[in-house]
Amino acid sequence: MTIVNTNPETKIKTKKVKKAPTSRKTSLYRLRDKGGTDQEDLRSYVVASYLDRAGFQARAVAYDGVDGLLVTGTIAPGRADWCDVVEALTGLPTAEENRTALSLLLIRTDKAVYGLTYGMGHLMIDQARIDPGFGIGFAIRCLKEDRITKVRRQVMDARGRTDENSATSGEHIRGFGIEQFGEIVSQISGQISGVPLTFTQDHTRAAHVTGNDRSIKIALGNTPATLLHDLREIEEVCARPSPLPVFEFIAQIRPLGPKSEQAQLLDARLDEKLGEGGAMRMALAVPSTCRDRFEQAESFKVTLAKSTHTHAELDVEMLVSAVEHLPPGKRLSTLRDGRIMMFADATGNEVISSKVPADHWLTTEVEDGVVHYFYWQGRWYEVGAEYLTVIEDRIAELFAHTVSVTMPPWTKARPGDSEKHDEGWFNKQIAAQDGYVLLDKDTVHTERLRGGGLEIADALGPAGQLICVKKSKDTAPLNHLFSQGRVAVETLRNDREAREKFLAKLDELAPGHSLDRSFRSPTVVFGILLKDGVPLTPSSLFAFAKVSLLHTTTLLEGMGARVEIVSISRVSATGKGATPPSDGPTRK
Repeated sequence: MTIVNTNPETKIKTKKVKKAPTSRKTSLYRLRDKGGTDQEDLRSYVVASYLDRAGFQARAVAYDGVDGLLVTGTIAPGRADWCDVVEALTGLPTAEENRTALSLLLIRTDKAVYGLTYGMGHLMIDQARIDPGFGIGFAIRCLKEDRITKVRRQVMDARGRTDENSATSGEHIRGFGIEQFGEIVSQISGQISGVPLTFTQDHTRAAHVTGNDRSIKIALGNTPATLLHDLREIEEVCARPSPLPVFEFIAQIRPLGPKSEQAQLLDARLDEKLGEGGAMRMALAVPSTCRDRFEQAESFKVTLAKSTHTHAELDVEMLVSAVEHLPPGKRLSTLRDGRIMMFADATGNEVISSKVPADHWLTTEVEDGVVHYFYWQGRWYEVGAEYLTVIEDRIAELFAHTVSVTMPPWTKARPGDSEKHDEGWFNKQIAAQDGYVLLDKDTVHTERLRGGGLEIADALGPAGQLICVKKSKDTAPLNHLFSQGRVAVETLRNDREAREKFLAKLDELAPGHSLDRSFRSPTVVFGILLKDGVPLTPSSLFAFAKVSLLHTTTLLEGMGARVEIVSISRVSATGKGATPPSDGPTRK
């Protein structure tokens, strides 16, 4: 609403009144029932201790279409633990206290029970009732692939390593360099599309979501009607049968069923390892629900094997030693029954996490013949279970990329020709095209690049494409080709001396060339001629070369580069403007 002055004799500045927000960013959990036929009491989804805790209240909600339960309260542990330190340093009396507010609104719809949390309200949800597939499942069905702002992933090995990368303005999911068959994406954030939420009803702004393996964080309506509308839209997204194609690799890594025969065999193996003592091939892994506040933790309360202790630090040896003396079959189950809580103070009063099963803090690898299994957050995963499927899908996707350069035919030399039709000859044929530049054997030398220096590429395309070509009858030359492209981009982006020398050389060879001199988003073209001129297709590319190509592509895309593949022909031009080769026989 705008207030306008109607009196011509006075001058009042026009003032715009800020509209009240129609939505609020909220953490949303989808909760699981126990499988019975009767509708469960919503109180069963709440940690029991909060229902009768002093200062907390649970109230039924039946308001304007919202059917649910509201649990609210405040934790006031008293004087902050740092007051004594401040008094000792200053000689001045200090008596400040921390107060933590919690709110949990449980809402029942026709399809599910949801938990909306405010403040530290998530502490009140019974962790066993949280649907672990909800957050990621929703996100990968509506995120815009080129507006991803954060990715957190767990490497599937015994190191317990978690990687997190952010891009404030958003970038394509490929730019995060995710190894698609060896990592679990546990959190992904970005802009969404195709979901008409209350937040986007004015069509002037885009909604964002953070989805993890426990919840989503998203702007939800502030009134009963708009909230229920938003929940229906979220349910519609979750009901879509498949994730968006570019995110399918995230959904392909699934845990084994906890009651499956293989999972039970692996449980027995892990139980045996726990009894052997030590922590070989085991590591501490921070659960997703604790990840964001882990750095603030000053103490941990560990309840395990019928005893409770507070520790300043956690380590995997502590967990193993607490159960290694137990009889076979009891060690892993004791970890699962144990609980660990985080606190923001050293005395264990300021709680910042729920009680998380102790085994969720442990990760390990178990080998079963040639197959490897990975234990993370209480569940088993087969490492590379979708390995071949992911490779074939990604290779097909890579070959489907639009190609931006033209490759002339690599003909065989005829009797009487003055020169061999080798790689050097072919590179000259490429450079003979309008706008292309010959770089073959024109290397860059720096103090770091000793020996023969670095050949950045064989040729440069009209838009600055780095063209690397190879004739190959097996995998080894192609591995070298892919390595050349990767090292070239790494060097041009990170080595200032090499970049300056390359650009100076280009100015000599082709003054005024339109190359993007920042190398922020270069295009790398791999041109390949297979033996006997067999067309290069996803089927004809050598099996090991596929793995090498995908690894290189992941690294290049992580540096902002685009990768294109061109099949070189013996008889005709290929690439831009040419008909791509049809799939041929599979190479072994």
